This record gives sequence, structure tokens and C-alpha cells, in this order.
Amino acid sequence: MRISSLIVALTAAATLLAVPRAVFAGPLEKSDRERVLSELHASRKQFLDAIAGLSQAQWTYKAGPDRWSIAEVSEHIIAAEGYLSNMVMKQMMGSAADATKAEGRKPNNSVMDEGFLVSLRDRTQKATAPGEIVPKGIYKTPQAAADAFKAAREKTLDYARTTNDALRDHFSMPFPGFEMDGVQGLLMIAGHNERHVLQILEVKASAGYPAK
Repeated sequence: MRISSLIVALTAAATLLAVPRAVFAGPLEKSDRERVLSELHASRKQFLDAIAGLSQAQWTYKAGPDRWSIAEVSEHIIAAEGYLSNMVMKQMMGSAADATKAEGRKPNNSVMDEGFLVSLRDRTQKATAPGEIVPKGIYKTPQAAADAFKAAREKTLDYARTTNDALRDHFSMPFPGFEMDGVQGLLMIAGHNERHVLQILEVKASAGYPAK
């Protein structure tokens, strides 16, 4: 299913489930916290495994003039970590809560969460990175990138472990037609990470990729 079709389907499902009744904001549910932490830990390992042991030639190899090297993909992942975390922790949490909307979406949250992750991992759907997270050649070695990523991801993990924010009650629309809640914002960090680990694997699978 194309990402546009998926977003339309998920949005329609959420609308149909809307319940017009008064409710009160609540903290992050245990199941949501566990799902977010699981995805963040899994995607962390995937990235670190993907760049472990790379030679300098492998790190900087580009399959074409318009393709990113593993170094550039890695820098994009690291930059996006802070960019997306800030969107959730500051922008979304700084917006007005809408507990009524959250209650209406609740029965279908798990379906929307999974569909969102599937769409993010789909490399057949291309996207253009915002200028703030386009790579600029910061990390000269895999180790430098790994260290920066670990520090950035630990901040995200710490927030997910300890927050009492009602993440499901705050919303943003980063993609036309799909309104995302705070839990989905954190899942987006993991899904974006996984999407670009797949890109790293594509670089490794290209015909000219150095053997060492």
C-alpha cells in the first residue's frame, strides 16, 4: 500500500472512532511506554550494528554522485534524532491537549501505530529531508558517529523512560492528511532510524562497495 493511501485509511479510521464526550488528560500508559522503548532500543542496535567495523573507504563510499554515503546517512540519522525529539518534547507537548480527540482515537491506536511504522520503513516511498537535517560532513569516522548517536538516543530514551506527559493527548500534522500523537512522534524517531538503516544496507549491497 502506498504511504498516501495508508495515511488516508488511518485518518478515516480515527475519524470514525471519534467520541464526542468529556475526558481528562492522563499520563503515558505502560503499554505505550513499553512499545516506544522497545522500538527505540531495537532501532538503536540496528544502526550501531550497521556501522560497526567499517573501513574509511566503506564509510565514505558513494554509489553515485546523487547518492549518500554511509557517513552521510549516519549524519542524517543523528541530526534527525534531535530534530524529531524536539518536535515531540517541545512543540507537541507545548500545544494544547485534546483529551476528547485522544479518547476517540484510542481504540485504533495500535493499528495506526503499526501502520505508521510500516509506512516509515517503506523505502519505495522517497522523501526529501528538511535542510536542518541534510548531512554536512560532520562525522569523519564511524566511531565519531556512533558516539554522537548514542548520546542523542540516550536523551530520547531517558524522556521515554521517565516522562509523565500525556503523549496521546497532544497532536501534530507533519504529513498532509495524517495527524500524529506524541506516542507516534516517538515511534517516528525509531521508524525513521530503521528506514535509513535500510538505506545503509542498500549502499553495502551496491556493486562498487569496497570489500574492506
